[in-house]
Amino acid sequence: MAEKLNRTVEQESSTAKIQKFGRFLSGMVMPNIGAFIAWGIITALFIPTGWFPNENLSALVGPMIMNMLPLLIGYTGGKLVYGQRGGVIGAIGTMGIIVGADIPMFIGAMLMGPLGGYSIKKVDEVFEGKIKPGFEMLVNNFSAGIVGMLLALLAYLAIGPVVLAINGVLESAVNAVVSAGLLPLASIFIEPGKILFLNNAMNHGVLGPLGIQESKALGQSIFFLLETNPGPGLGILLAYWMFAKGMAKQSSPGAIIIHFFGGIHEIYFPYVLMNPILVLAVIAGGASGVFTFSLLGAGLVATPSPGSIFALMAMTPKGGFIPVIAGVAISTAVSFVVASFFIKKNPGDETLEAAQSKVKTMKKESKGKHESNEIIKSNSEVKKVIFACDAGMGSSAMGASSLKNKFKKAGLDIYVTNKAINEIPGDADIVVTHESLGERARKQAPEAEIVLIRDFINSDKISALVTRLTEDVVFEEDSILSERNILLGLSGESKEEAINRAGDLLEENGYITDRYIKGMMQRDEVATTYIGNGVAIPHGVNEVKNEIKKTGIVFLQYPDGIDYGDGNTAYLVIGIAGKGDEHLEIISNLAISLEDEATVEKLIKTKDKEFIIDLLNK
Repeated sequence: MAEKLNRTVEQESSTAKIQKFGRFLSGMVMPNIGAFIAWGIITALFIPTGWFPNENLSALVGPMIMNMLPLLIGYTGGKLVYGQRGGVIGAIGTMGIIVGADIPMFIGAMLMGPLGGYSIKKVDEVFEGKIKPGFEMLVNNFSAGIVGMLLALLAYLAIGPVVLAINGVLESAVNAVVSAGLLPLASIFIEPGKILFLNNAMNHGVLGPLGIQESKALGQSIFFLLETNPGPGLGILLAYWMFAKGMAKQSSPGAIIIHFFGGIHEIYFPYVLMNPILVLAVIAGGASGVFTFSLLGAGLVATPSPGSIFALMAMTPKGGFIPVIAGVAISTAVSFVVASFFIKKNPGDETLEAAQSKVKTMKKESKGKHESNEIIKSNSEVKKVIFACDAGMGSSAMGASSLKNKFKKAGLDIYVTNKAINEIPGDADIVVTHESLGERARKQAPEAEIVLIRDFINSDKISALVTRLTEDVVFEEDSILSERNILLGLSGESKEEAINRAGDLLEENGYITDRYIKGMMQRDEVATTYIGNGVAIPHGVNEVKNEIKKTGIVFLQYPDGIDYGDGNTAYLVIGIAGKGDEHLEIISNLAISLEDEATVEKLIKTKDKEFIIDLLNK
């Protein structure tokens, strides 16, 4: 059993590494999709076989694909590793691999960009702390220039020829597969890879460069259709709509619109993951689509990203609509038929979120921190919410739009936008992202609350976030004490830990800043906050009163008591934050309410939070 568990862990670890690598490749290309689309439109319009042939304007096509696009990828790859400085060195190295090549050097750019960023990062680490004041700019500029020069030479003399040789081998292998009529079998790898969130890596890292080479020679390429075909996913969603039950059936029409018209293919991945046998349906749909494309000579002039039906039509050459539409339609039909068979056998009646929780998403990298270490923001602290994904487009844009609507309906005036995971702004209060990106989100926004989800549409965590922030508004108007301010049955803590816990709870619920907690500790060092009868009321010194956002109290119950110093045992620790002179009134009222030993005894033993609220709110 242990050996089996170890093998499973090792397999998941290997898969996670592959996915991390795939996401990195995707991260180099996705931010530059606009440039690819611009090149694709120019190509579709002005090449000799385009819609409006123009010899003058078509002169843009070659330089854009040979120079601009690889340079953008190289810059972005370097920037991912080491910011702006890494991006510049990555672009210089990429230029070395571009020169002398007669094919678009996308694979070379994906090598040189990260290598450039990594190289200058290591050089900067060597010089860190060793540069005399006033010489920083000189050293930084010359070190970047020298590293860039060496990388450009290395790329031109060594790496470039190797990449060209590898490309030749790949091209020969692909041509052999095409000549043998086996291209439809590529769906056996492509479709499951998409479900594992490797879609962007496959499309832009492998199929895109192959398609660009073929398109340059023939004016179109079938490789642009292999991963971007929306047919297999559409068939899955239609089958759920027709034959499933519960939330999966109810949510599928919206998912169809987002997938087929919006081009966000990730939306259908959870529908396959919740019933893994459906991978056979997408493979069958993909293979039948590729076979149809091959049979009818379909192809596109550039990568249709996002892979919506509109993008496919925009990248279709003149006279090529029927083959493309036929391939999409047949792949949809085949996927629908196969998926329907399995869904009819097991229509399910669970919510989509519940079903997803049974399937380990292979994109997961970490399980996050323990709840006590998580940052939780109250309504008063939340001004900006960021929805983040790998590239800051597609799924995050969809999620941000959905969350805006939820906030609007709930009456919450909170700014929401979408960003790439590496571009989360420092002033973000809450970051919502896929659970596999949690670690990266925490590094980018260490002061923000991180909400990790699996599904960008039907997530209970997003609904819970909206509910919590809405309840915060109501709570502010109700009283200075609520159930969320009460912790019962605590044990095994020192006085200092109890005071810190009370302060953390005050901060978590939006009453104070973290600096007030230090004032609470200082106050107890000056004079004990134990008031007798087993009760302590820690609060801050006068110097930190401006750190109080609003008046509130928190209630900690220690049935077995804790040592509160000077021989005193505290069973109730009541943290106080009072605006102005309100803390004096609160202390006075508490002292009166808790002078009766019988009342205190009830508070020590009770498990009824409403009883505590009714008593102390008086």
